[in-house]
Amino acid sequence: MVEALLVNAVILLAVVLALWAISVRIDDVSFIDSFWGAGMGLMAITSWLQLERPGALAGLLLAMTCAWGFRLGIHLLRRWRREGEDQRYKRILRKDREKGRFAFAALTKVWLGQAVLLFLVSSPAQVGILASEAPAPVAGIAWAGIALYLVGIFFEWTGDWQLARFKADPSNEGKILDTGLWRYTRHPNYFGDACAWWGIWLVTASAGWEWALYTVAGPIFLTFTLTKWSGAALLESGMKKKRGDKYADYIARTSAFIPMPPKARG
Repeated sequence: MVEALLVNAVILLAVVLALWAISVRIDDVSFIDSFWGAGMGLMAITSWLQLERPGALAGLLLAMTCAWGFRLGIHLLRRWRREGEDQRYKRILRKDREKGRFAFAALTKVWLGQAVLLFLVSSPAQVGILASEAPAPVAGIAWAGIALYLVGIFFEWTGDWQLARFKADPSNEGKILDTGLWRYTRHPNYFGDACAWWGIWLVTASAGWEWALYTVAGPIFLTFTLTKWSGAALLESGMKKKRGDKYADYIARTSAFIPMPPKARG
């Protein structure tokens, strides 16, 4: 198990260094967001390829992780191609870019840190796959994990689709999306992310609770970052500045994360 995880870590580092070199050449690290999901799919694939006899549980975890990761990666890559450099990374690297230290800062402040967090968050998939040699069956709590994962996939994919349609309509400029899933939670895509990875963690738990205990930090950290750190908190800070009272009203009546019926307008 440890040797296999080390192989994964080396592969991840090699890919990250290659992508870092590309980001330096084009003077933009923003496409790293698309690698967040795709990189987790890559870690699932490299884990599965190291098994001599992949069991059904390993195949299930591979499919779950790749479906989530590559869909998200393609979605975010298309957004980057359409919208250009992300303002978050402009702020993070502005002073270093002005002082001619962009390459070093991009590596240390962005790529390497993201690689460590990517490896941590995807640990339930990696460990679950590596612990699922044949004839590991799909049974017990794995079915609860699949159900939670599917709920997450629905919220994330549908939420992203609704947001993309909303942004594509010029008449919505300056408005707040408060219909569809966005009527019940301010962040259906983030809620979906969390459900998907807690679902993957439960499937891993079906291979043995010891593996679940070793990897529970992954979904815990993901949930924290989606709700309190770089996800909802950062996004809402910017929305409050751009939309003012409109967004404040949306916050007042709409659940922050877990979908709930909206509150009546005062």
